[in-house]
Amino acid sequence: MVALHGKGVAKGIAIGRALVMGAALLEVNHHLVSAEDIEYECHRLEHALQTVAEDLDYIKNNLPDDAPIELAPLLTVHSLLVADPLLASETKNIIRVRRYNAEWAISTQGQMLSDQFAQMEDEYLRERASDVNQVIERVLSVLSGVKSFDIQNLPTHNEDDLPYIVVAHDISPADMLKLREKHFAAFITDAGGPTSHTAIVARSMNVPAVVGMKNVRSMVNDHELLIVDGEAGLVLINPSPLVVEQYRSKQRQQEAEREFILRHKDEPAITLDGIAIDIEANIESPEEAKMAIEMGAAGIGLYRSEFLFMNRDSLPSEEEQYEAYSSVLKIMGDKPVTIRTLDIGSDKTLNNEATVAVNPALGLRAVRYCLANPDMFMTQLRAMLRASAHGYLRILVPMISHLHEVTEVKRYLLQARQELVAEGYSIGEKIELGAMVEIPAIAIAIEPFLKELDFVSIGTNDLIQYTLAVDRVDDEVVNLYDAVHPAVIRLIHNTIQAGDRAGKMVCVCGEMAGDVDYTRLLLGLGLKSFSMHPQHIPDVKQIVRHSHTNTLKTKVAATLNYGEAINLNMVNAAV
Repeated sequence: MVALHGKGVAKGIAIGRALVMGAALLEVNHHLVSAEDIEYECHRLEHALQTVAEDLDYIKNNLPDDAPIELAPLLTVHSLLVADPLLASETKNIIRVRRYNAEWAISTQGQMLSDQFAQMEDEYLRERASDVNQVIERVLSVLSGVKSFDIQNLPTHNEDDLPYIVVAHDISPADMLKLREKHFAAFITDAGGPTSHTAIVARSMNVPAVVGMKNVRSMVNDHELLIVDGEAGLVLINPSPLVVEQYRSKQRQQEAEREFILRHKDEPAITLDGIAIDIEANIESPEEAKMAIEMGAAGIGLYRSEFLFMNRDSLPSEEEQYEAYSSVLKIMGDKPVTIRTLDIGSDKTLNNEATVAVNPALGLRAVRYCLANPDMFMTQLRAMLRASAHGYLRILVPMISHLHEVTEVKRYLLQARQELVAEGYSIGEKIELGAMVEIPAIAIAIEPFLKELDFVSIGTNDLIQYTLAVDRVDDEVVNLYDAVHPAVIRLIHNTIQAGDRAGKMVCVCGEMAGDVDYTRLLLGLGLKSFSMHPQHIPDVKQIVRHSHTNTLKTKVAATLNYGEAINLNMVNAAV
């Protein structure tokens, strides 16, 4: 038996047979071409690029209704890469100057581009190295005429009735969508991290996944027996019968626990000492609001409106936005719906805009972008206010760092309201305005902001990243990304305490809110409102119902007073 470790990005246990995805990039045919064949090779290249572009467009335009909302933007990135005129012209230049065949030329150009992206400082741009490789893989498959991995005809179980576990160097968004339809038991990859395509889709499917394993594809053979432990980030190759039985027992126990938790998903989240906790949902499309209801959400704590703007050639109209927002409010009835204003910039752009910012994560993004584009911002605010007539609306503004930004947003809201009233539109009576706490500046000086706002929502992902100056997907510093760093915990605690003093709601809507490892810590910090992916709601509710907040507060306060790092094992042992 061989044990390999990676990053567990989707929990659960899977036992099955390996299905190893081939890689055309590793098996490309290299040879020089004669002078008379140069233009033929260029033609072959053009045909392959066009075929890949058409395939990607078809997949993107025919996504199933239940596809993860992130897949369309990811496919758009691949479409842009394959359509880049420089990719074709530079590769043709290699064919003409070096007389490489088309396969050798495109792999050479692809490696050069991948290396350039991998050396960039910006997180988003650096991640594009894997996208370049995946696009080149697709082009090479067309050029060779052989599909390295025919997903459409893959079985999901083998002859001994064990399910298959997909083993790959990396998985493209297009292939991930097809694999998703086949219901494989688990995914393991050499590359990737918590925000990779594989991780995103695996979590949406509740399928175990371990990524960032470096060389797992070269160490596993087709049909070998595997055990994948998504929580521990562990993969066992050819385990003994005794180990298999131990994991089967653990698997049955987890499945029984999950069934029990789901049976109680609609019960309120009340702690052992009688404190009612709001557990709400993060969504990215109106369709996900139904899932939130099914999972027992008390409301929508975060509706990411930017996905309505992305993957299109023009901005959504006021009417289109109104229909999207109002549909969520109607589904949720009297439950609150928190719609975040456009959070664009950094790793998300409009109309395929390119950024020249040295550091997009610190540049013109989110509210800064909106205030710099008032017509677009006013259209969104008008659509939100019109939708408010159908329910309980909260408007959430991201990336706030200065009080004057709140003042400006309020001015636009007042103008939009006055215009709509003059035009005869109905506007809801229950509208609240809040801000994201994701920049340390607002967390440190939160009191004046609370005077101007109805609530705040802590975005832990960016708050941790900005506080510690750590890129959370950079393998070289990811060990420094620490959700329980004393500075981070103090900022969260300071915000919650200030909210209590001001009588204003404080919610956490980042990854920490949906991770049961942090539930009791957040309760001990005084948090009463969580928002997370709908799939995580039943599990967090279960932890809440078995927690005693006063006991947790005492333990957490003792640690805070001494300025020590939080011991999660100590906190989670307290009930």
